[in-house]
Amino acid sequence: MVACAYTVAFDGIEAHLVEVQCALTPGLPGVSLVGLADRAVTEARERVRAALAALAIALPSKRVTIHLSPAALPKEGSHFDLPIALAVLAAMGVVPAEEMAGWIAMGELSLDGRLVGAAGALPAAVTAATEGRALLCPVISGPEAAWVAATPVHGAATLSEAIRHLTGEAPLPRASPGEVTAAPVLRDLAEVRGQERARRALEIAAAGRHHLLMVGPPGSGKSMLARRLPGILPPLTPAEALETSMIHSLAGSLPAGGISRGRPFRDPHHTASSAAIIGGGRPARPGEISLAHNGVLFLDELPEFARDVLDTLRQPAESGEVMVARANAHLRYPARFLLVAAANPCRCGHLADPGRSCARAPDCGADYLGRVSGPLLDRFDLRVEVPPLRWSDLEGPAQGEASAAVAARVAAARERQADRFAGTGAPRLNADAEGAELDRIATPDPEGRALMLRAAERFGLSARGYHRVLRVARTIADLDACAEVARAHVAEALSFRLSTPPRDEG
Repeated sequence: MVACAYTVAFDGIEAHLVEVQCALTPGLPGVSLVGLADRAVTEARERVRAALAALAIALPSKRVTIHLSPAALPKEGSHFDLPIALAVLAAMGVVPAEEMAGWIAMGELSLDGRLVGAAGALPAAVTAATEGRALLCPVISGPEAAWVAATPVHGAATLSEAIRHLTGEAPLPRASPGEVTAAPVLRDLAEVRGQERARRALEIAAAGRHHLLMVGPPGSGKSMLARRLPGILPPLTPAEALETSMIHSLAGSLPAGGISRGRPFRDPHHTASSAAIIGGGRPARPGEISLAHNGVLFLDELPEFARDVLDTLRQPAESGEVMVARANAHLRYPARFLLVAAANPCRCGHLADPGRSCARAPDCGADYLGRVSGPLLDRFDLRVEVPPLRWSDLEGPAQGEASAAVAARVAAARERQADRFAGTGAPRLNADAEGAELDRIATPDPEGRALMLRAAERFGLSARGYHRVLRVARTIADLDACAEVARAHVAEALSFRLSTPPRDEG
């Protein structure tokens, strides 16, 4: 007899339906598991055996063959434990085999039969809704999966509870969505003293999702400014919140099943590996750039990151997604983030101060920033120097504009962009415009165009740099509520593009 249960295998943030087939045949007793399973899945044999023994259920004295179909789809993760156990129980007649067709099951089994929460309950629920099935998962994962209202979600604490639910002996209640996670207390720009130019760069970056590089000596406020960026970004839309939460669900970092409307802010340490930043590993997990999807990725001490790690950011920063190539699969994760980076001008940090700079100045500055490749620097739309504050700037109360006022301008600018790109697919911002579309929305007036051409010729802007200046100018015009890109908007955009020492734009 062949019995089936159903679960999912993850491919990026997508969950594909997997049929777990179990056949009991005459032969030497044993359990075989086939279907391109990784080690965590093959180890399910022993966890399932122990969990069944804890319920006083012994495997039959037959050959037990478990096949995970489709065989060509890689299977990773311990969430296959529960569907494998249910397929075996259905083949033994403990649970009705016909009942399993309406369920997708997932969850890791403890040796005593308890169900442990598994990553990916939210995308699994999305697939269950698409397939017209209900989801059976660990009780701790129920609030997370229940956000997909289109499918019934039932959480079981133990394998015994799952069995009694499927046999109709003790039906489980339907899970309720977890509480929406309260947005963290955001730091206010009003607390920042001085640094008006850097504050303006933050506003432009937030309005059009333009990548930002800040260069300045230690203690000038680069990190402080970056950590106030989430406070001027608009909250996630419902669609963005669901997509972002699916990524965090796969990473196992969705707290208590709650979905947050606050935009992610990720700040990995400079010792992070390529897999930690880009994603992958075993089992595959989203990296920092995907966890920052729809939010901010802050790289402090940018030149201290390994150069090969930084260069992996070049393609995702342009495309908004990352493809993790592996020997047996290609995993695609969304990665549309706002990249904000901070760097000292040199290793000692005091290049511009003759009294404090090291003996290697000014060569040390070129060597230090030279760790960041020209192509990556070319992807920063905004480059701003953050000078040290004077003592007079620190006296008296802070008088900077509050985050709420800046956030209102940012929201208004993003609404103008939403209207401009309406009907073109997914929500887009000025940073996404290219080609003929960019020419249509960001061509400056005659004076602005003349300035742009002169600057491009004089400073040797690359084609990418030229287009990025136009995008920033379009965002500045949106902040000013101007339909046309004027000379003043181009001039300000150029000032941010050319405010750091020139580098190879290759």
